[in-house]
Amino acid sequence: MTYVTQSTDKHSGAAAAETAVPDPTRRVVIRSKGRQHGPVTRLMSPGDIGGLTRPFVFLDYFDFTPEGDAMFPMHPHSGIATTTILLSGNMVYEDTTGASGVLEAGSIEWLNAGGGVWHDASPFDRTRFRGYQLWVALPPEMENGPPSSQYLPPEAVVSAGPARVILGQYGGARSPVHAPVGMECLHVRLEAGQRWRYVPPAGHTVAWAHVSKGAPRMAGTFVQNELVVFNESDDVIDIVAHEAAEFILASARKHDHDLVLGHYSVHTHAEALHPGESRIAQIGEQLRARGRIR
Repeated sequence: MTYVTQSTDKHSGAAAAETAVPDPTRRVVIRSKGRQHGPVTRLMSPGDIGGLTRPFVFLDYFDFTPEGDAMFPMHPHSGIATTTILLSGNMVYEDTTGASGVLEAGSIEWLNAGGGVWHDASPFDRTRFRGYQLWVALPPEMENGPPSSQYLPPEAVVSAGPARVILGQYGGARSPVHAPVGMECLHVRLEAGQRWRYVPPAGHTVAWAHVSKGAPRMAGTFVQNELVVFNESDDVIDIVAHEAAEFILASARKHDHDLVLGHYSVHTHAEALHPGESRIAQIGEQLRARGRIR
């Protein structure tokens, strides 16, 4: 089966018509298997690949069967938004905006840390736990704003063809996540023999993908269990799955600010980092007083 949408607008945001001509312009310029940390693979961080793919500055892929205590206990952030894409398992969550609950496979957690927040997101039971956590650097007008969170069940996640729209708008489907403008993130499943072309919106010159299943050909390169970054361009990315494949793909307008890093924070300049880390410390003292953290 092939998903094909006829489009005469290069930047319509929909899949372009299938052709037999390989993508002549996009190419893979970075590929990485990441670094293993127990059951988690760190694929990008602000100090390495994330410095080149900003606003996407951090990506973890996790795939394991929980055996004991919570893996991701209460911890803080500021200046970023985190997106957890849960592909398998059940996740219990809590954050200091007051939200808490349990999400099932197919759900999305969006946490805009703004000027400071703490959160906990861990396996709820011993079901296989698989998915991603992605950080995006917030623009200056949001990086020290009030924190907010969204927890979307599977039925709230919209689709266009083979793609579930995690962030942004694609193929006429708009994610309900309140992400900053100028970014898209898709979760895509292709069947064996299926061809798909991703057409980024105009100006989305940053693009990358991570393949978790199969070995599709992306921009002329076979990709298997790895992260790939494409050259800076807003041209199409041609993808062919010779076997069933699953991956996430993201694009954005480039974040034109330096990354100033704290222990738990990413900001655009030092003057924004200091109040973020101060607010984190303040919330931490409140949590300790309540016996919530040590």
